[in-house]
Amino acid sequence: MLIDVDYFKQYNDHYGHQAGDDCLRIIAKTLEAHALRAGDLVARYGGEEFALITTTRHAEKALQHAQALCAALEQMALTHALTPAGCITASIGVAVTVPAEGRTVEYLLKQADLALYCAKAKGRNQAVLASMLQPQDADVS
Repeated sequence: MLIDVDYFKQYNDHYGHQAGDDCLRIIAKTLEAHALRAGDLVARYGGEEFALITTTRHAEKALQHAQALCAALEQMALTHALTPAGCITASIGVAVTVPAEGRTVEYLLKQADLALYCAKAKGRNQAVLASMLQPQDADVS
Protein backbone atom coordinates (compact mmCIF):
# COMPACT_ATOMS: atom_id res chain seq x y z
CA MET A 1 0.00 0.00 0.00
CA LEU A 2 1.11 3.53 -0.72
CA ILE A 3 -0.50 5.97 1.70
CA ASP A 4 -0.52 9.71 1.08
CA VAL A 5 -1.79 12.22 3.63
CA ASP A 6 -4.42 14.38 1.93
CA TYR A 7 -3.72 18.13 1.67
CA PHE A 8 -0.57 17.83 3.78
CA LYS A 9 1.23 20.78 2.16
CA GLN A 10 -1.68 22.98 3.22
CA TYR A 11 -1.44 21.49 6.73
CA ASN A 12 2.25 22.41 6.97
CA ASP A 13 1.62 25.88 5.59
CA HIS A 14 -1.29 26.53 7.97
CA TYR A 15 -0.12 24.87 11.21
CA GLY A 16 3.67 25.00 10.76
CA HIS A 17 6.34 22.39 10.11
CA GLN A 18 6.67 21.30 13.74
CA ALA A 19 2.95 20.52 13.87
CA GLY A 20 3.35 18.73 10.53
CA ASP A 21 6.15 16.57 11.94
CA ASP A 22 4.06 15.79 15.02
CA CYS A 23 1.12 14.88 12.78
CA LEU A 24 3.27 12.50 10.71
CA ARG A 25 4.48 10.77 13.89
CA ILE A 26 0.89 10.24 15.02
CA ILE A 27 -0.06 8.88 11.61
CA ALA A 28 2.93 6.52 11.61
CA LYS A 29 1.91 5.15 15.02
CA THR A 30 -1.65 4.63 13.79
CA LEU A 31 -0.40 2.78 10.72
CA GLU A 32 1.89 0.63 12.86
CA ALA A 33 -1.03 -0.19 15.15
CA HIS A 34 -2.92 -1.47 12.11
CA ALA A 35 -0.12 -3.70 10.84
CA LEU A 36 -1.85 -7.08 11.08
CA ARG A 37 1.02 -9.55 10.90
CA ALA A 38 4.39 -9.77 12.59
CA GLY A 39 6.16 -9.35 9.24
CA ASP A 40 4.19 -6.27 8.15
CA LEU A 41 6.35 -3.22 7.55
CA VAL A 42 5.34 0.43 7.80
CA ALA A 43 7.85 2.91 6.39
CA ARG A 44 7.93 6.56 5.50
CA TYR A 45 8.20 6.62 1.73
CA GLY A 46 8.84 10.32 1.30
CA GLY A 47 7.34 13.64 2.34
CA GLU A 48 3.86 12.79 3.56
CA GLU A 49 3.78 9.32 2.00
CA PHE A 50 4.04 5.99 3.75
CA ALA A 51 4.26 2.43 2.51
CA LEU A 52 2.72 -0.55 4.24
CA ILE A 53 4.05 -3.86 3.02
CA THR A 54 2.10 -6.92 4.07
CA THR A 55 2.07 -10.54 3.01
CA THR A 56 -1.55 -11.11 2.09
CA ARG A 57 -2.24 -12.71 -1.30
CA HIS A 58 -5.91 -11.78 -1.26
CA ALA A 59 -6.61 -8.50 -3.03
CA GLU A 60 -10.02 -8.02 -1.42
CA LYS A 61 -8.54 -8.43 2.09
CA ALA A 62 -5.80 -5.94 1.24
CA LEU A 63 -8.41 -3.45 0.05
CA GLN A 64 -10.49 -3.95 3.21
CA HIS A 65 -7.34 -3.40 5.29
CA ALA A 66 -6.64 -0.15 3.44
CA GLN A 67 -10.25 1.00 3.86
CA ALA A 68 -9.95 0.32 7.61
CA LEU A 69 -6.79 2.45 7.67
CA CYS A 70 -8.62 5.33 5.96
CA ALA A 71 -11.40 5.07 8.54
CA ALA A 72 -8.96 4.87 11.47
CA LEU A 73 -7.08 7.97 10.34
CA GLU A 74 -10.31 9.93 9.88
CA GLN A 75 -11.65 8.76 13.26
CA MET A 76 -8.56 10.18 14.98
CA ALA A 77 -10.12 13.55 14.13
CA LEU A 78 -6.80 15.42 13.89
CA THR A 79 -7.99 18.91 12.97
CA HIS A 80 -7.19 20.13 9.48
CA ALA A 81 -9.31 23.18 8.82
CA LEU A 82 -8.35 23.39 5.16
CA THR A 83 -9.89 20.07 4.06
CA PRO A 84 -13.45 19.08 3.15
CA ALA A 85 -13.50 16.60 6.04
CA GLY A 86 -12.11 19.12 8.54
CA CYS A 87 -9.56 16.56 9.72
CA ILE A 88 -6.54 14.61 8.53
CA THR A 89 -7.39 11.91 5.99
CA ALA A 90 -5.36 9.77 3.61
CA SER A 91 -5.61 8.29 0.16
CA ILE A 92 -4.30 4.77 -0.36
CA GLY A 93 -3.21 2.86 -3.44
CA VAL A 94 -3.23 -0.91 -3.02
CA ALA A 95 -1.41 -3.42 -5.22
CA VAL A 96 -1.17 -7.16 -4.71
CA THR A 97 1.01 -9.61 -6.60
CA VAL A 98 2.26 -13.15 -6.34
CA PRO A 99 5.99 -13.35 -7.01
CA ALA A 100 6.63 -14.48 -10.56
CA GLU A 101 9.15 -13.88 -13.28
CA GLY A 102 8.74 -10.37 -14.64
CA ARG A 103 6.88 -9.14 -11.54
CA THR A 104 9.43 -6.81 -10.02
CA VAL A 105 9.23 -4.54 -7.01
CA GLU A 106 9.13 -1.65 -9.45
CA TYR A 107 6.06 -3.16 -11.12
CA LEU A 108 4.28 -3.49 -7.77
CA LEU A 109 5.17 0.08 -6.76
CA LYS A 110 3.97 1.44 -10.10
CA GLN A 111 0.64 -0.35 -9.68
CA ALA A 112 0.21 0.98 -6.13
CA ASP A 113 1.17 4.48 -7.30
CA LEU A 114 -1.40 4.41 -10.13
CA ALA A 115 -4.05 3.29 -7.65
CA LEU A 116 -3.02 6.07 -5.24
CA TYR A 117 -3.39 8.73 -7.94
CA CYS A 118 -6.76 7.28 -8.82
CA ALA A 119 -7.87 7.50 -5.16
CA LYS A 120 -6.86 11.16 -5.12
CA ALA A 121 -8.60 11.87 -8.43
CA LYS A 122 -11.79 10.25 -7.13
CA GLY A 123 -11.96 12.66 -4.21
CA ARG A 124 -9.35 11.49 -1.68
CA ASN A 125 -9.92 9.81 1.71
CA GLN A 126 -10.33 6.39 0.13
CA ALA A 127 -8.47 3.29 -0.98
CA VAL A 128 -8.28 2.01 -4.55
CA LEU A 129 -7.11 -1.44 -5.59
CA ALA A 130 -4.82 -1.47 -8.64
CA SER A 131 -6.51 -4.51 -10.18
CA MET A 132 -9.79 -2.56 -10.25
CA LEU A 133 -8.36 0.26 -12.36
CA GLN A 134 -9.84 0.90 -15.77
CA PRO A 135 -7.50 1.67 -18.72
CA GLN A 136 -8.34 5.40 -18.54
CA ASP A 137 -7.25 5.44 -14.86
CA ALA A 138 -3.65 4.78 -15.93
CA ASP A 139 -3.65 8.28 -17.45
CA VAL A 140 -4.40 9.98 -14.09
CA SER A 141 -1.67 12.47 -13.17
